[in-house]
Amino acid sequence: MPADVSATRRRSTTGLRRFVDLEQQRAWMQGKTTLRDAGKRAESLELRLRYVARFEKLLRRPQAQEVLAILRRYGRDCIPIPLMTERHYWSVSCLPSTPGKALVRVNASWMELFALYPDGDGIRAKFLVHLSDFTRDHSTGQDQVDESFLERCVTTPEDVGCFFPRGADIFGIKVRGVRSIRKFLATRRVLRAIRAFNLTHMNRGRNAYQASHCYSLADCMLEEGALKFPESNRARKKS
Repeated sequence: MPADVSATRRRSTTGLRRFVDLEQQRAWMQGKTTLRDAGKRAESLELRLRYVARFEKLLRRPQAQEVLAILRRYGRDCIPIPLMTERHYWSVSCLPSTPGKALVRVNASWMELFALYPDGDGIRAKFLVHLSDFTRDHSTGQDQVDESFLERCVTTPEDVGCFFPRGADIFGIKVRGVRSIRKFLATRRVLRAIRAFNLTHMNRGRNAYQASHCYSLADCMLEEGALKFPESNRARKKS
């Protein structure tokens, strides 16, 4: 195929299909392959500096270490080719000003994917997924939610709850406590569902929340360098 025709096709293709074909995406979603990512991140110095103060404020929160540990796991396991797609196809916000007082939030296209909130000195998580991945018959019937499966995915049944956002085939899951969040993310069916939802929205085109991307948080998600916590925060964790 002539080079100019190939380049034209890449420009006209939206979402992750510019980098990874659907077969590879499906294999990654099912845990059958690891996608090759870019070696170097594209960065905006202006945007990095914009959210430094918010990031430093987050580090002073008692939940900071738990937040960054869970966020790192989410970035590693749930975002395809995160280096190559950073900011343009997904973003992470630090202490966003939207209602709900989230500590961090991950977005793609026009959709929220994941958020962490304070819960006393601990945290709770919110996941957005396809409803049909969590119903007994794989329909979009709200009365078919597999509640017993959800309860098995956390440490105690009281740690999980759900809600129904507006929109076709969208389901919200709330998980309380770092132990339950980790168990939830380690469940194979759950991970596959999270990946499926994230692929859906990253394939819809460019991220609408690029301007709120916090590079300092993304450093943690992508394990770029060591992080030093304030002394008061470490002392609080030890007590």
